[in-house]
Amino acid sequence: MERPASAALGALIALTALIAVPGGALAQTAVADGPRPIPYPMTVSPGFAAAVEAGSRTLEGRPGPEYWQQSASYEIEASVDPEQKRIEGSTRIVYRNASESPPSVLRVRLNQNLHARGAPRHNAAEVTGGFEIEGISVDGTGVGSDATGRPRYEINHTILLVWLHAAMAVGDTAIVEIDWSYTIPQVGANGRMGWDSDNLIYLAYWYPQVAVFDDVIGWQDDPFLGRAEFHADFADYDVRLTVPAGWTVVGTGELQNPDRTLAPTIRERLRQAESSDEIVHVLTADDFGPGRATVGAEGELLTWHYTADRVRDVAYSLTRESLWDAARTPVGDRDGDGDTDYTRVDALYRAEATSWPDAAGYAQHAIAFLSEYLDYPYPWSHMSVVEGENIIGGGMEYPMMTLIGAFEGMPATALYGVIAHELGHMWFPMIVNSDEIRWAWMDEGTTVFNTAQASADFFPGTDPDQIEILQYLGAVAAGFDATMMRWTDWEYPTAWGVAAYPKPAAAMIALRELVGEEVFLEAFRGYVDTWAYKHPKPEDFFHWFEHATGHDLDWFWRSWYYEQWTLDHAIASVEIDGPQAVITIEDRGDLPMPARVAIEREDGSIETTEVPVETWLGGARTAVLRVSASPAITRVRLNPDGGFADRDRSNDSRTPDAGG
Repeated sequence: MERPASAALGALIALTALIAVPGGALAQTAVADGPRPIPYPMTVSPGFAAAVEAGSRTLEGRPGPEYWQQSASYEIEASVDPEQKRIEGSTRIVYRNASESPPSVLRVRLNQNLHARGAPRHNAAEVTGGFEIEGISVDGTGVGSDATGRPRYEINHTILLVWLHAAMAVGDTAIVEIDWSYTIPQVGANGRMGWDSDNLIYLAYWYPQVAVFDDVIGWQDDPFLGRAEFHADFADYDVRLTVPAGWTVVGTGELQNPDRTLAPTIRERLRQAESSDEIVHVLTADDFGPGRATVGAEGELLTWHYTADRVRDVAYSLTRESLWDAARTPVGDRDGDGDTDYTRVDALYRAEATSWPDAAGYAQHAIAFLSEYLDYPYPWSHMSVVEGENIIGGGMEYPMMTLIGAFEGMPATALYGVIAHELGHMWFPMIVNSDEIRWAWMDEGTTVFNTAQASADFFPGTDPDQIEILQYLGAVAAGFDATMMRWTDWEYPTAWGVAAYPKPAAAMIALRELVGEEVFLEAFRGYVDTWAYKHPKPEDFFHWFEHATGHDLDWFWRSWYYEQWTLDHAIASVEIDGPQAVITIEDRGDLPMPARVAIEREDGSIETTEVPVETWLGGARTAVLRVSASPAITRVRLNPDGGFADRDRSNDSRTPDAGG
């Protein structure tokens, strides 16, 4: 979703190193002149350690030989009454067990119960009643909530517990069928679904879905409180949505019956869009209504049949007055035949969203860029962006689908940025399937970083990386810094946004600066490829980058992800001492990073060197660099490439001291 130790005691430590630089030798002396926190070694959670012992995870950041994950298939039939804002449905879940630890009680998420009276939640929400459960069966046996044996069920706010007949062995399946209905909230699931103006309904967080059961945590059944997003297993879906004629349904998966839903003219334009680099106006204002946008007459009901394989969720937009633009965009060689493959991008928006005629073009660029940047082609046949003003202000992602505000009156960079961000989520977490409920930074922060790369490409001359760094530092200055590894729902209300979005992006930028762009990009792409369609944990992310880059980064993870330390290097003095220049660097913050130094000289040359991070990890607060004073030094700068988030840049540049 778009946004919203052990300590050193200060003993005197002297470290000396000789580094070859143009113009002569450089000597460094470091002194500890005050206590500082030293990041202690990384540890793993007990659950992760057990998974390593069992062989399902490794300490190299790869899945182990015994890695497993659960799967399911869903058959959903639902009818929507747009006038009454009601949905009635049935869900048939075939759940397949791959675990040696046999589950005997399934946890099923009922996220719409966020809107039930008395439900715990972080923010105020409409009370529409939540799920009304009409019936549940397990393997064909109807069950009740007042039984004491097996099977039976119990509803605990947003979690439905279903006791099976018996524990499941490896390879067993359980079939759970649920009949349900509810009133659709106008702004639902904290602005992630709902309806607006009697011409738009967006279905998300909308059906019973089995929670994740994995090798590290077991059941991930944290309640849905409105802030943290979702986590789900990959599953196959067969969805039938019945709505009145004239309402167009676009959503996750492949439409199986376009001839029974879309009007012939609309079908033909859609086919044209799938082979066109230029925008095709699939649906115009002249096409609204039964018999024009869709088949069928006024008052007739149409059933839209979608199927999707190996996705972690499904979402659908129902519109009757939204324009529809579409075109294709290249994604690379998706099937390995040596030819470029394409996907169709859709933009559905109402006429009052005056910035949205550019939306399809923005989506074209974002999908093509991210497919290339991540070296992982967008895998599905279409990507649809839907304008949902008055439901959402920013944006929210689902497989092949997004819901985004109108961004009326905002600069082009704003709408492009949110579209690229939501489309970036197709890789994180829709493919690299991390746990958004506990560690939002794994998908949000990574996607903020990726969005910045896409934005820099689309708007040459801009520097979105610096925007993210400055947003993070602004939050720090305002006292809103946060620990990224605190579970998302339990971050302080004023701090969770920085912990999920700009801070992890700033950490990624710093990591790239630390190891070099080429090494970073190879490691990053390898992470995507290694964890595609799997469930990585934070430890997997940390271990993978250490393994792939060849760097021991315990200090980096501990300092950035577990602490609220900040970076503040400063040039304390630049003194000329005969043939030498003496440069004193101070580390005034607690976050240890190398101090990268650029020495500018009168002849136009620039020498670069650094105070290595080991200096600060050894407990020092001050480092002294000695370099040749000739040619004359005109300026010394820290962090010359700007990749490190230094909280006080006013002391990062200095000319030689007067009288030196």
